[in-house]
Amino acid sequence: MNNNFEPRVIAFLCNWCGYAGADAAGNQHRPVPANIRVVRVLCAGRVDPQFILKAFKEGADGVMVIGCHPGECHYKEGAHNALRRAKLLEKLLFQFGIEKDRFHLDWVSASEGEKFARAAGAMVESIRKLGPLQPGLYKDFEEAEAAPAPAQETVAPEKPAFEKPAPEKPAQEKPAPEKPPEPKQAEISDKFDELLKDLNNGQ
Repeated sequence: MNNNFEPRVIAFLCNWCGYAGADAAGNQHRPVPANIRVVRVLCAGRVDPQFILKAFKEGADGVMVIGCHPGECHYKEGAHNALRRAKLLEKLLFQFGIEKDRFHLDWVSASEGEKFARAAGAMVESIRKLGPLQPGLYKDFEEAEAAPAPAQETVAPEKPAFEKPAPEKPAQEKPAPEKPPEPKQAEISDKFDELLKDLNNGQ
């Protein structure tokens, strides 16, 4: 164990209970390690596992999530959601080679300042025994983030066995016959004169 090692612990605290419990610990002059870095959230059930993985990636040696006791959540199902996510997170930490003891989920009410101080102190001591998070554990995770998405092959759609006949195009209407140009007035007069001559000759 490295006696000079001071762990960095991120604590996601529920606004209604966890954060109020930490405030009560301060008002009661309970000793809380300075290693704790508080992140105030509305509900422990809203702490996404990605936030915790991000904390480890950015250099945290341990992460805590503290919320209301089950059945006392202001949002009804927040504590149960946090518990379900914690079980999922343990599997993710195992895949990245991170000890499960580096993550801790707990319940603290607004009046339990003493419990918050005890949980914070126990967490820091546990991480101190584990030592710093070894660099390189997130190599695979970083490579997975940086890797480009695989190109999707374009597959031509299969033709159906029986194709529907294409709809017939509507018959185009025949253009109306062009009207002959109307004769000019001079031409009408000439023809009328010729007609008169023929009539006179026929008499």
